[in-house]
Amino acid sequence: MHIAILTFDGFNELDSIVALGILNRVQRPGWRVSIASPTATVTSMNGVVIASHISLEESAAADAVIIGSGIYTREVAESAVLETVRLDPERQLIAAQCSGALILARLGLLNEMPVCTDLVTKAWVQALGCNVLDQPFFAQGNLATAGGCLASQYLAFWLIVRSAGLEAAERALHYVAPVGEKELYVQRAVGHVRPYLPADVFI
Repeated sequence: MHIAILTFDGFNELDSIVALGILNRVQRPGWRVSIASPTATVTSMNGVVIASHISLEESAAADAVIIGSGIYTREVAESAVLETVRLDPERQLIAAQCSGALILARLGLLNEMPVCTDLVTKAWVQALGCNVLDQPFFAQGNLATAGGCLASQYLAFWLIVRSAGLEAAERALHYVAPVGEKELYVQRAVGHVRPYLPADVFI
């Protein structure tokens, strides 16, 4: 299982790194999480520099993709960089965090699906004809979106459930949740994600 997190200059650390940390709590042979970027390194909105693991082009071969958010997402969505991104919701699980929903829209993958996003991006995706929901998470089929930086935990939870099962997702989130609030965090994630999962996940 290979999960690619699309990460561009100006990225929001909470969007990309929180998901990366939770996803990497899954200990399974062949499980891999990669930062996919257009350059060898990318710098966050707060000056944190990280190295990419794979190119944007290589994300086309990943089993799942998270489109991260950042302060330059609008520019990215209107640039030639997007031409190197080839995603297939028939074959891949695809999730967008906050302004990542704008990239999903630009790639033509939403097909009138409602989305969750942050308050700044809301007007941009509405201008493209998207219906923005007032909630932290929504999924339809193999596509999911989350709104608000800390909602990245729900994207990670959804991806783990879909890829490794509910027990693995609960275990991963339980590990990173605050002491004394672990059950609360897990229950809340289940509550947000469960309505958008196949029924047999909870049998």
